[in-house]
Amino acid sequence: MSKAATSANPSPFNFSTPKKLGYYFPAEFAPHSATWLSWPHKEASWPGKIASIYPNYCAFIKEVSAGESVHINVADEAMQNFATAQLLKAGVDLNKIAFYLHPTNDAWCRDHGPAFLINPDAEQKKVIVDWDYNAWGNKYPPYDLDDVIPTLIGEKYNIPVYHPGIVMEGGSVEFNGTGTLLTSTACLLNPNRNPQLNQEQIEAYLSHYYGIDQVLWVSEGIVGDDTDGHIDDTVRFVNEDTVLTVVEEDKNDDNYYLLQQNLSELKAMRLLNGKQLNIIELPMPDAVIYEDQRLPASYANFYISNAAVVVPIFNCAKDDRALQIIQQCFPERKVVGIDSTDIIWGLGSFHCLSQQEPLA
Repeated sequence: MSKAATSANPSPFNFSTPKKLGYYFPAEFAPHSATWLSWPHKEASWPGKIASIYPNYCAFIKEVSAGESVHINVADEAMQNFATAQLLKAGVDLNKIAFYLHPTNDAWCRDHGPAFLINPDAEQKKVIVDWDYNAWGNKYPPYDLDDVIPTLIGEKYNIPVYHPGIVMEGGSVEFNGTGTLLTSTACLLNPNRNPQLNQEQIEAYLSHYYGIDQVLWVSEGIVGDDTDGHIDDTVRFVNEDTVLTVVEEDKNDDNYYLLQQNLSELKAMRLLNGKQLNIIELPMPDAVIYEDQRLPASYANFYISNAAVVVPIFNCAKDDRALQIIQQCFPERKVVGIDSTDIIWGLGSFHCLSQQEPLA
């Protein structure tokens, strides 16, 4: 299956882009109709540990499915049967689960899954944007199956699918739902994504295909992050003018100055209404190291579902403090910590594994 690019002409937005048609990408804290996942099956992503991730992965699904449907991409009936057995073992209500026979290369649905945009005033209230996907700069081929997942879902739903023709990952962008997008130069300006585009051109694509009016940039990602600095490990909107941002308290840690740089940049930012961001600092967990590799453990990789905010925790003394800080940001939702020390061996956690479908 090929995807038609619309970026070849010199003025690629002289047509009805999602933004021009009134569509936008809602904030994650807005109501969902479902959460999308791709069942983990690639042993190379969790070498020697894939069997150990399923109990906590299914615990995550159980929390999310308490408040919304969970849609899971699987390769075939055998994978569906295996997933069903794991979910039943975890006590998940299978009435809240829908399987889709969409084979994938890997499990990171935040990055290869559909970007749903909504326009509540339109006759067609929901559309999908299918960005190109190259496994974070061609690090983990093959990725051809992952690259077409959004279009397959659009065909299943019988809704329009837009193909911007440039590489973009869901974990690299964060939204407040009122016109502002946060991202990092470390990722989006990396030449392994879209070397033909400069910052201004990338901002134009973000604006037209996410329906936003402002792009705010921090510089850095965290050590061990193979995505080149996804924002969902560092800075997250909890409402339209408040962010949680991770900080490292140990000056000798490699993340200390990187995260101080981000903090300084956040303090200088202004929203569309001219207001400063409300900034809440979130500690980083103690370093998680496995087989001499520093893993990208971060409490910021939480997932906001209708029923709960699911936070990765790492069996360290800072877990409780991080959960308390996040709970204060979401007084109307239950905040749940789930052990992610095995899952993070795959170099991502609950937010990386999931993609929300907004309620239109």
